Amino acid sequence: MNKVMLIGNVGKDPDIHYYDADQSVAQVSLATTERGYTLQNGTKVPDHTDWHNLVFYRGLAKVVEKYVHKGEKLYIEGRLRYRNYNDQQGRHHNVTEIIVDNMEMLSGSVLSGQDQPKHEESSPSAITHPKGEGQEELPF
Repeated sequence: MNKVMLIGNVGKDPDIHYYDADQSVAQVSLATTERGYTLQNGTKVPDHTDWHNLVFYRGLAKVVEKYVHKGEKLYIEGRLRYRNYNDQQGRHHNVTEIIVDNMEMLSGSVLSGQDQPKHEESSPSAITHPKGEGQEELPF
């Protein structure tokens, strides 16, 4: 299984590219941060931030183009893809990307009070209910 789930902040406005008439692809950088902590011996471990390259296709790309901006908080689900290329100077580059299948906007500021867009590009996943709703009591 190839599955990635992240919650993070958008680092800059999305890059949008068009192909095949009205089709688009959106590229977004997403920062995730592990909070720092202090060890029992007093040593401080600082925050650690990782940057992830996200790629959105088709309908999700259009949602990203319209609603996603620098600083927004996103929840995404997707899959890892590795690729490589040689640039114009002949240098070899390896790229790790996350192809996003599902996205949920977690920032409340985008639509100023309206419902936030939630978009799924893949087949529908199982419906989850908050604890106690739609679920019977489990014996364990």
